[in-house]
Amino acid sequence: MTDEPGDVSEVRPEAADAAPPREPEAADAAPSREPRPWLERLGLAAVALVMAALFAVVAVAAGAGGEWIFAAMSTVGALMTIAVAAITVVRG
Repeated sequence: MTDEPGDVSEVRPEAADAAPPREPEAADAAPSREPRPWLERLGLAAVALVMAALFAVVAVAAGAGGEWIFAAMSTVGALMTIAVAAITVVRG
C-alpha cells in the first residue's frame, strides 16, 4: 500500500460515511418550457436556411467536381438543416 494518488488498494473509511447521490426531484428533472418568441424563431430559422444554402452550394460544387459521396453528404446536411429550421418555427 502506497500513498500515491490514484492508489485504490485500500478502502477509505470516510468514503463509506458519504451520503449517496440524491435522486433528481420532479422539479429538477423537467423544468417548465415556454415557447420562444416569434421573432427569435424566425431569426433562428433564417440562420438555419442560410446554412442550408451553403450546404447546397457545397453539394453542387462537389457534384460538378465528381465527388459524389461529398455531394451526397452535403445534400443530406442541407435537408437536415432545412428540417431543423422548420421544427424551430413550428415547435418553438
